[in-house]
Amino acid sequence: MTELEKMGAAAKAAERELACASGIIKDRALSAISSALIENSGVIIDANRLDFENAAAQGYTAALLDRLRLDEGRIKGMADSITEIIAANDPVGRVISGSVRPNGLKIEKVTVPLGVIAVIFEARPNVTADAASLCLKAGNAVILRGGKEAINSNRAITEIMRNAIKNEGLPADCIQLVGNTSRESANELMKLNEYVDVLIPRGGAGLIRAAVENSTVPVIKPGTGNCHVYVDRSADIDMAAKIVFNAKTSRPSVCNACESLLLHRDIAEMALIAIKARLDEKNVEIRGDEIACTLVEDCVPACEEDWGREYLDYTISIKVVNNINEAVEHIAKYGSGHSECIVTSDYQAAQLFMQSVDAAAVYVNASTRFTDGGEFGYGAEIGISTQKLHARGPLGLESLTSEKYLVFGSGQIR
Repeated sequence: MTELEKMGAAAKAAERELACASGIIKDRALSAISSALIENSGVIIDANRLDFENAAAQGYTAALLDRLRLDEGRIKGMADSITEIIAANDPVGRVISGSVRPNGLKIEKVTVPLGVIAVIFEARPNVTADAASLCLKAGNAVILRGGKEAINSNRAITEIMRNAIKNEGLPADCIQLVGNTSRESANELMKLNEYVDVLIPRGGAGLIRAAVENSTVPVIKPGTGNCHVYVDRSADIDMAAKIVFNAKTSRPSVCNACESLLLHRDIAEMALIAIKARLDEKNVEIRGDEIACTLVEDCVPACEEDWGREYLDYTISIKVVNNINEAVEHIAKYGSGHSECIVTSDYQAAQLFMQSVDAAAVYVNASTRFTDGGEFGYGAEIGISTQKLHARGPLGLESLTSEKYLVFGSGQIR
């Protein structure tokens, strides 16, 4: 057996034991993880410092370095996310429906764990704790495969979590980390059908595309975030400027950040002047169409690639459209199905936008930055799914379960 096959077999064995664990036992193990992360924050920060220094020396962008960096505040945030998961209802064993057939058979449809989940992710060590905790609460064993950028951080966090759950009586192999960060290990994990039930890639477009194209394990696909804000002709300009500023600059390196701005022609000049004044506070580069470039200074002419690009940085594309239908068509062509927003005072325009735009989250007069498991009240999430099967939107606890039928008889035959 290869090393990954051994990990897969160990995960299968651990998952069978975890599937029988009560909600109380799982929550106790999660509480131990939360406490251990805080108690060992110094160990995690020391390991993260090595990763950060290596990444900085290799010339990683500011956005990627931001994703990589851990400090006491972010570690506390990881622990707090786990506390929210503990407070959530156990998603396993919930009776979805039940009936008694004419022949006396009693049939119940109940929620069950997916089994063994593999998570491949890049440069965000907080995903290690988030993914492991969510999987554990939902009764799933998890095999984590992070990127080389965060290997020291991931090893430290994983070891802390494994020790914590082992001390609470659960198998340490409920949580495992692939130490080999080569492309070969990712490809092997994508084809580990005998042991892995579901694969979740969390990262950039390249990783997600590779998983979809190469994996023989079923994939739940968190998508990239080419998110738009459309400022309609009836929009409150001050509100629009506030929303765009938050959506673009509060944390540009995340998938729910605004990457593209669409402006109705009738309001474009006033709106763009107000919005640019806010974006200038963070030195955001604007790449605009011909009209946008004539309305404001320092606007770089946009090329075709800019309309579909996820910048993950202080850059935004801007296009002036003639009407809401043109805005919807632009989003349909270039959007990634993640999060889209309209700023408007027109009820009918809001309804048309919500019905016409196909995305996991559609907003009226609110920042796209709210597309997040915690902000939606679900606690931590592994990612934001932009597909329609098996789950869409924040991948929280309910998305990490499946269903099975329990059939109770008294000797019936067919």
